Amino acid sequence: MSDSRAGLLAQQAWHEDGVHFLRAVTDMADRRRVVAVQAIYTDKGVKLLDKGARIDSRVYARLVEHKLRDPVEKYLSVDGCVDVQEIGARAMDQIETMELMRRMARALDGAQRLLAPVRQIVLPPQLAFKLTVMREQRPGLFAHSIQMMLVAVYLAQKNGWSGHDCALLAAAALLHDVGMLHMDPAWTDTEHWLTGTERRHLVAHSVTGMLIVRSCGVYPQAVEMAVLDHHERMDGSGYPRGSRGDAISTMGQVLLLAEVVAAFYDKFRDLPGQRLSLMLRMNHRSYPAHLVRHVLPLLYDESAPGAPLQPLQAEFTYNVTALSAVFQLWRTLSRQFPERWQDMPDHQAAIFIDSSLRGLQKQLAEAGLHPGQQSELLAFLQDDALGMGELALVSREARWQLQAIVNACLHRWPDTGARRHALDAAVMEWCEASLRIDAVPPLQEPAGNA
Repeated sequence: MSDSRAGLLAQQAWHEDGVHFLRAVTDMADRRRVVAVQAIYTDKGVKLLDKGARIDSRVYARLVEHKLRDPVEKYLSVDGCVDVQEIGARAMDQIETMELMRRMARALDGAQRLLAPVRQIVLPPQLAFKLTVMREQRPGLFAHSIQMMLVAVYLAQKNGWSGHDCALLAAAALLHDVGMLHMDPAWTDTEHWLTGTERRHLVAHSVTGMLIVRSCGVYPQAVEMAVLDHHERMDGSGYPRGSRGDAISTMGQVLLLAEVVAAFYDKFRDLPGQRLSLMLRMNHRSYPAHLVRHVLPLLYDESAPGAPLQPLQAEFTYNVTALSAVFQLWRTLSRQFPERWQDMPDHQAAIFIDSSLRGLQKQLAEAGLHPGQQSELLAFLQDDALGMGELALVSREARWQLQAIVNACLHRWPDTGARRHALDAAVMEWCEASLRIDAVPPLQEPAGNA
């Protein structure tokens, strides 16, 4: 997606989206006391509510049908608002209860060093209100943000950053997903099928978050850019801008890795570290190597001594069958293309898919797994639980990468859906078929691949 299109969607979601964020605010106000600290006006200067007015779900329709002069959070206060002290306490809870956080604290010679930058965070009232809505209405997202904040601070401290810079980074990590509050929460339902528009709004949430942070006027540009960059990738495969290498901000590089680390520990209760280690090793071009080297030592074997991984033959079989189907479908479709189609500049989406699938097949071959080897591998590893477990994780990672290829294609070339050319039709047929295959359990997608 182009910068201008992502920016337009973000502006629309932030300023005109009285729907999802206002719904979250008014639903929260049914349980917590929310009042207007100043009179609320429309952009035409019409007063909607007086100062001191109580907010609840009954005023939702009145607020949502008008464009407000300022973002709604500038008008409101809430009892029990999130503050830095609470953030520090919740961070300490994670250090005490999560194995990864305990390992990070030990690597830094104690939890207090990990928490020191958190206690220096500057949190203006508008953003404290946003985080309160997140805590009340999206508690999983709030916990994820604190977890990601700790991972980011750990990476920065291991890389020798100053306390001041670590505090700014902690703020960026804590606020990185405030743009998600302006999206329809239905997208988090694993059964919900994202439409093209919803997918584009998901891509734009980091732009929305950057604009929200910028509007407060209290942080340097580095914090804004880190929020913008937290879904970029070092090889250019991320979003919203597809930035590559050093074009990604320094803080953004920390956040993009911290996002993935936190996502794996959010989603997986069984062996998240081993899964993450495998993913980082298979995708080493996507993540900053100078930071990954501080993560990998934390991800050693999480299983009890002498307890092997459970055999995952059924999942392995399903994943390899699914991969074989999408590889074969692309081969079939691409045979219908005109000669030398790879040299045609109008067909970048098809070129991207072809190149990405070739790269994925090469990775699988290098990892000792190729769809054509399925029966031989099953026979060879039928009594090897550890070997079968590793191959199951490889096949699962390959399916995540397949989904990332589809998502990248759909948001980089959204006009492909118009099917103006035969190649466009082939691209959409392949993308739709891949999404259908990839939506079938047992695969569970990590949030960092969103």
